[in-house]
Amino acid sequence: MDEPTTQSLRQKKCLPCEGGVPVIEAEQAAKYMNTAPSWQLSDDAKWVSRQVVCKNFIEVMRLVNRIAELAEADGHHPDLHITGYRNLKVDLTTHAIGGLSENDFILAAKIDQVFD
Repeated sequence: MDEPTTQSLRQKKCLPCEGGVPVIEAEQAAKYMNTAPSWQLSDDAKWVSRQVVCKNFIEVMRLVNRIAELAEADGHHPDLHITGYRNLKVDLTTHAIGGLSENDFILAAKIDQVFD
């Protein structure tokens, strides 16, 4: 496998996953994390998460709506958590396989553009 880059991931589209796709193991996930330095890999390497603090609730909702549009276009949906009216946490995993797939890193790279 070639080393993934942020740019190469942004050019891809998430592939439908109903299972049967191998889970990205911790060692491979660490390589993918180089493409998503603002994200945190969970201890069990089954999730990646990113947290941001926004100016206000309206800004959080704008981000959520932009992320929703990206997710829907790619057919891969994050878990979005809004707390304290201006804190947003995005969790990515591929539920159908119980862990990470390339789709999670594709969407993370695209979501990073929303935050930049």
